[in-house]
Amino acid sequence: MSEPRALLREAIQRLRVAGVPSPEYDARVLLAHALEVDLGRLPLIEDLAPEPAARFADLVARRSQRIPLQHLTGVAHFRTITVAVGPGVFTPRPETELLAGWAIERARECPAPVVVDLCTGSGAIARAIAAEVPDAQVHAVELDPEAYVWAQRNLTGTGVALSEGDLAQALPELDAQVDVVVCNPPYVPLTAFDGVDQEAREHDPALALFSGSDGLAAMRALEGRAARLLKPGGWLGAEHADVQGESAPAIFASTGNWTQVRDHPDLAGRARFVTARLAR
Repeated sequence: MSEPRALLREAIQRLRVAGVPSPEYDARVLLAHALEVDLGRLPLIEDLAPEPAARFADLVARRSQRIPLQHLTGVAHFRTITVAVGPGVFTPRPETELLAGWAIERARECPAPVVVDLCTGSGAIARAIAAEVPDAQVHAVELDPEAYVWAQRNLTGTGVALSEGDLAQALPELDAQVDVVVCNPPYVPLTAFDGVDQEAREHDPALALFSGSDGLAAMRALEGRAARLLKPGGWLGAEHADVQGESAPAIFASTGNWTQVRDHPDLAGRARFVTARLAR
């Protein structure tokens, strides 16, 4: 038998040396995963049998190699829901929960809302909207074939209509019928490859990260497509890089299609997503 607190101390130190940003949290999550218990039960565990101790050691070793935590546990928690994730799909980030929350609020303002989630990836935003706005008709679109498989897995049985395709041509049958369009598009400039976080660069699909020389190619395509999908007065929300707090909103402000163009910060105060309303 092994003593959990001693194993946790060793794991935290190993993860810290490896440069993992949140070693204490990650070590606890991995221990709970190895034991197949909730985090809240960890203080109640007094001894580890050899098999879960070995599983924990293996998980810590792999996390030290900067394999994403969510790839090791197989899940990502997002607002009130949990989605399956792994190689081939972008892992949803906590800051994107703010964009999803904004979309949920706008959808709740509409009777029987129609919502479209473009670049759905794992399907996290679409699934969260479907869970929190039960009367919404939710559509999700994904281009990457590998990510599409993950979205299928996460959206089956939720009522979300999933389509495979490019955001620039998505869902023409819904033109002028949508109340809310939400999107977490790729927004990293191709020239910024070396500056991308190691875990994202090595484990997130390139199609979910990079978007032209300035990182805004997908945002420009989104502006045009959303302007056709939305009803007059419908809402658009899209995530962007923290350095695009002026350039992303400028795309919408410059076309004459939009009113109430506004940028929103994340919980750290960094510019994070733009919203706009289609002119009536």
